Amino acid sequence: MSAVRVSDIEFFRETTLRICGTLDIEEALSSAFAYVRRYIPIETMGLGFNDFATMQIKVVAKVAVPGARYVWTDGVPAIEMTPGLVEHSRSLPPSQPATISNGPEENVPALLNAFPGLHTDSAMFINLDSQGQNVGALLVSARGLGRFTAEHGRLLDSVRDPFSIAMMNARRYQEISALKDRLAEENEDLTADIKRKVGVEVVGAEFGLRGVMEQVRQVSASNSPTLLLGETGTGKEVIANAIHTASNRGNGPMISMQCGAIPEALLDSELFGHEKGAFTGAFARKRGRFERAHGGTLFLDEIGELSPEAQVKLLRVLQERRLERVGGVESVEVDVRVIAATHRDLEGMVRNGTFREDLWYRLNVFPIRIPPLRLRREDIPSLVRSFVERKAREMNLAVVPHVTGADVERLKRYDWPGNVRELQNIVERALIVSSGDTLVFPELAATTATSGKVEQPHRDGLKTLDEAVEAHLRAVLKKVRWQVAGAGGAAEVLGMNPSTLRFRMKKLGIERPGAE
Repeated sequence: MSAVRVSDIEFFRETTLRICGTLDIEEALSSAFAYVRRYIPIETMGLGFNDFATMQIKVVAKVAVPGARYVWTDGVPAIEMTPGLVEHSRSLPPSQPATISNGPEENVPALLNAFPGLHTDSAMFINLDSQGQNVGALLVSARGLGRFTAEHGRLLDSVRDPFSIAMMNARRYQEISALKDRLAEENEDLTADIKRKVGVEVVGAEFGLRGVMEQVRQVSASNSPTLLLGETGTGKEVIANAIHTASNRGNGPMISMQCGAIPEALLDSELFGHEKGAFTGAFARKRGRFERAHGGTLFLDEIGELSPEAQVKLLRVLQERRLERVGGVESVEVDVRVIAATHRDLEGMVRNGTFREDLWYRLNVFPIRIPPLRLRREDIPSLVRSFVERKAREMNLAVVPHVTGADVERLKRYDWPGNVRELQNIVERALIVSSGDTLVFPELAATTATSGKVEQPHRDGLKTLDEAVEAHLRAVLKKVRWQVAGAGGAAEVLGMNPSTLRFRMKKLGIERPGAE
């Protein structure tokens, strides 16, 4: 290979076309590598960027023939710069010829810390410059001693400028792509934030939720973790929004995550983010919920659904205020106020070993218990009016229907096992089926004076799909003694992912007998 000759003009032209032919620096480097190998016996090629702000050499891209060992260690995106290496890098003139190392006696001591393996492999190094400043390096290597000649060094020197241009373009392109991704995420968060602030008023703050709102006022002045406790559907996310809006973080992001709705395999990526190539389908770097909530609030709904492994990782971030993305090695600092919520008995879970005691104490700094709707029936008229007005706007109704006093009284007599969410659903169904200026509640037609419960419309004994699914799930869970995951558990019997089963149970209100 090394005996093949090429003219300087052809080598420069063809290498330049390849390294500058695309903004995908990995693709460009692979193309240039394949060409350069025809005339220089290289087995690896790597581009490194000198980031003097962080005192690191950041690996921009690298490529190697099958079986070859990278000079830059796999999985390491950055190398710490020693003072000697910084001095050496800054002192190199732009026209410094290629540094050739063909064996231990020819090593350049200042480079050994940056390029592990240089003392055993033949290697060539050229510094890359932009506007007269040393911005990085191109490093090539091959196994064995004495592989490179002065002619090889001269050829590599001839393409210094194209490689410098390509690396700086790649850096700018990566920065723009990162900003674009961040802008898309922040736009998504802003849209959710606008929707949240439109409905920020807490219905019931003057009546049934008066005590809760006093606690909200107290805790919002601090950055302390807050734990919201209450049955499913009581409006825990509304209270979390109220805490965030009233706090000194109100102008920052409010990011929510439903812990039970994220499959276990994706939980780390959702919480902490991932690097490009961290796993199949990770085509770009992604910031997790913690990073997106930086400077604001992270709301973790149904915290009791987290696995023991996820609890450990969450505790570490809460303690250290730092995280590492999946597939990454760099530590990212985060400033986040955490609000957690659950309908489960976390103290009981701590006693039986299914929830970490140290995480419990970390989250339970300021607990707020939200009462169920049946204990604050005086809020029902206000809630009904609020839901009717909001849903009528969403449905573009010309007239906002009126709710009769008799219907409101019947609604107040119902026990509302689904709490505020169930009331909202009944109002929405009534708006769909009603016509005219008076709202009709089909469920109330069968209300009995003795039970005070709103009965479902007559269906000739037939169950809805949700009712049938709920009955089947309960039967399976009872059969396996309420074991959800693991060998012989309900998930295995049903052929479902445990996280999917837990989400379905929560949606249908299925709880183990005795659980809160």
